[in-house]
Amino acid sequence: MSLVLMILGMIVLVWYVAEKLRSYSVKAVLLKSGVSMMFLAVAVAARSAAPLAAFVILGLAFGLLGDIWLDLKYVFPEQDRIFTYAGFTVFGIGHVLYITGLLTQYGTGRFLPASFALAAVAAGLVLVLEKPMKLKYGEMKTVVLVYGFLLFSTMFVSGGLFLLHGGSALRCFFIGSVLFALSDLVLSGTYFGEGRERPVDIISNYVFYYGGQFLIAYSLVFAA
Repeated sequence: MSLVLMILGMIVLVWYVAEKLRSYSVKAVLLKSGVSMMFLAVAVAARSAAPLAAFVILGLAFGLLGDIWLDLKYVFPEQDRIFTYAGFTVFGIGHVLYITGLLTQYGTGRFLPASFALAAVAAGLVLVLEKPMKLKYGEMKTVVLVYGFLLFSTMFVSGGLFLLHGGSALRCFFIGSVLFALSDLVLSGTYFGEGRERPVDIISNYVFYYGGQFLIAYSLVFAA
């Protein structure tokens, strides 16, 4: 059932991206929320009793909220700041939930300190490369740093646990977290750069993002 829902979600995603390329509209926001409901449905349909499951489902629910709020910034540009902060906040909470779920399910492991250290370095590099990448974070620098740390922590923690334990659940989760990080790197150019709202940027962002979220949700099929 989870696989069927994931395929249906990809079909709705194509519909949403086509609408988004035409215009920023309430219809596009509604379609986007529909795609996000599908990755949440994939996780619920897995019917996993693993400790990880509750945290992943909650994290995906916060992701759904973030999807809606970050798209509303384009529909209501006069309220850009509040929707941007709200989006970063709920996505950050989602990553905290993902990390907590992973550690609850699999324990800490010897790679945990290195995972957080690498996340801190990666987040710092995002700020250091601001000018070379022709980005302008402005007053969002602190938010970008904190969010970047949480984003990369999800990736490195899941990667470290996969090295320790292996298994399809952690493999799915880790690949999903890598795609999630790639999505946000593309999105940083759209939010903080200029001339980076080309069709290729929009399409690659959503392919990475939804691919990541669907894989994280699908990981629950294998979680025990």
